[in-house]
Amino acid sequence: MPETSKPKRTLDCMGLYCPIPLFQTRAEIDKLQVGEILEVLSDDPAAEEDLKRFAKRTGHEIIRLERKDDRLRFLIKKGK
Repeated sequence: MPETSKPKRTLDCMGLYCPIPLFQTRAEIDKLQVGEILEVLSDDPAAEEDLKRFAKRTGHEIIRLERKDDRLRFLIKKGK
């Protein structure tokens, strides 16, 4: 994995459901510098739509979304 897509922090939201993953993601991304990456792990089916909408609305970028079984892994790059 190139250094540019290496997460600065990881947020484990496994077992947590809407809206907790969204709130925790927002809190964690606020701790990062612009351009740093937050890895979010979730098994909440609503998390994909919630986090995509959050990133779009707040100027962050989901640079990777992986689905494996019922697990989701997001890499979110802080925009501004």
